[in-house]
Order: sequence, then structure tokens, then C-alpha cells
Amino acid sequence: MIRRGWSSWGDWATTMRSMAGTGSLWGCCCDFFCNKTAIQYTFPKQKLPGSMVFSRLGQHRITSFILTTQMQSHASVSVVPVTVPGLQRMKREGTRIVSLTAYDFSFARLMDRAGVDLLLVGDSLGMVIQGHANTLPVTLEQMIYHTSAVVRGVQRAMVVCDLPFGVCHGGGKAVMDAAVRVLKEGGCQAVKLEGGVRMAESIRYLVAHEVPVMGHVGLTPQAVHRLGGFRVQGRGDAAELVMADAIAVQEAGAFAVVLEGIPAVLAERITEHLQIPTIGIGAGVGCDGQVLVMHDLLGVYGEVVPRFAKRYLADGMVSDAVAAYVQEVRGGWFPGPEHSFMG
Repeated sequence: MIRRGWSSWGDWATTMRSMAGTGSLWGCCCDFFCNKTAIQYTFPKQKLPGSMVFSRLGQHRITSFILTTQMQSHASVSVVPVTVPGLQRMKREGTRIVSLTAYDFSFARLMDRAGVDLLLVGDSLGMVIQGHANTLPVTLEQMIYHTSAVVRGVQRAMVVCDLPFGVCHGGGKAVMDAAVRVLKEGGCQAVKLEGGVRMAESIRYLVAHEVPVMGHVGLTPQAVHRLGGFRVQGRGDAAELVMADAIAVQEAGAFAVVLEGIPAVLAERITEHLQIPTIGIGAGVGCDGQVLVMHDLLGVYGEVVPRFAKRYLADGMVSDAVAAYVQEVRGGWFPGPEHSFMG
């Protein structure tokens, strides 16, 4: 397997050529995810044709590589999709689950190739895509539209779609009708419902009708008005209420549960108690996996980054790129000859 520790890009490239000569090259192993998510490229036992293109973050930090070849017909690529049993196996084996929100084809493809295990088409799109103050205005049709775009960009990652506010309040048949539309028209593998004890019957109904369900307890954004804002839940005596919600979600048949905005010690206790995977957001490192809103990770949503989020893109990189484009267009420097077609 490819591992970190090379002192230079030359050392790494030499290793790659050497491994290619054996007929089997394993890739996609980086700082972010475990080698169990690797993709295998198998070639004839001969000199590797084509070229290898590398990308990196930092001076000697290998994050991905793309293998190109002039003999595509000789290469076989096997990608093992992430599934419900696969996520549950990751919990048992102690492999942390990596999740991000996604809303379109291009970013979904990028995340899938980077090794993200689970893409959540979140109703957070109401805030980061549509500009609303909360998630409540998002409709089922909008969720289906964005989910179908994400699914088209994915080969490996599992895609889960949020059921938006109002859908789950009509009882079993209403929830089922919405879930069927999301799976059939959106093409995802599962749906996510917010709420614990109150939503247990809806979860149970969906699971009984072969719809995989991910739960969501703690800070539930669809309850923003009842909660009085996006506030941390589960402090003090309220911890047992969150625990009861998580247990209810598991007993209703959910395959995983998101723990949002709760104390880290509580999230760790819930994770140890449950048999299903926990995916944390603002819940500390003790969960089985983590999810972030893509726009928080990139730092492109507002000036303030939530405390639980980390900005992985340097400040100003996106805005600087746009500013440079503006400057070059105004100055007549773009497009240049290399970007123009000759008659």
C-alpha cells in the first residue's frame, strides 16, 4: 500500500513506477482517509504507459493522484460503493466515517474522488445555496432536484437526502410518499429525518417498507423556532433527553444517526451505547464519523465560521481568484491568445 513518509516528490514517483511494474497499483491513500477505501488499478505486467499527474496540499503532502494511460482498454478499475452494511462495518472496525454535504454534480464528483464516504444532500441548501435564514423554506421538489445532480457525480460514496420540513408531519403514508419520490426521482440510497422519540414511528414505517433511514438528534435545525435558535442541546439534565432520542432512532430501525450541537462527552457516551454509527457535527471527536457543511469547510458562507467547523481553504482564496478574474477582464488581459480560437 502507498503510505506517507517520502522525503521528496521524486521518491514518491519512483515508488509509483516501481509498483506499476508489478502489475498492480493501489491508490487514493492520503492524509484524509484509510487505505480501506482504495481503488485498485490493474495493468499488464509491462512498463506503465501514459503519465501520472499529482496534486497536493502543502509542500510534501500527497493528497491524491490521477493515473492516465494511453491504453485505457488494458486498465480495469473496480470501485466498491459504500452501503448501509458497509457503514455499520466501519463502526465495528473502528474506521472513521467521512461525510460532507453536497448539492451539485461538480462538487459531488470532487468529493467522491477524494474519498468521502457519505454525501448528505442537506436541507442546509436553503441557507448556503438559497440564502434563507434557516432551512424551513426548502421544498421536496428542490431536494429531489439537488439530489439527482449529486447522484450523477458519484461512483463510490453513499448519497443520503434530507426530508425537508413539513414532510414528516403527515404520518406514515405522507412520509413514505416523499421518501419514495426521493429514492426514485433523486436516485439516492437513503433519507434522513430530524427528530428522535417524536419521529420513531415514521422511521419504523419507512424501514418496514425497505427505505433506509438515517436519524438526526440533538440540535435539529428544522426545530429552530422551538429551540429559540441554533443552540447547543443536551447540557445538564437535558442530556438524558438526547440519549433517549438516539436510542429511539436506533430501536426504530435507523442505520445511523447524526448527532448535532451537543457536548462532546455526551456524544461519546451515545456513540459507545449505540450499535449504529454516529455522525457528529459540533459533537466532538468521539463520534464514529464527522460531517461538515461544504461551505463551512471552504469558508465561503459568510464571514463567521461556526465554532464546530474548520476552514480548510486559506482565507480569501476563492474571493482572490474572482478578484483576479475581474482585474484581468477589465485590463484586457483575459482571454489571452492561449484561450482563443484561431480562424
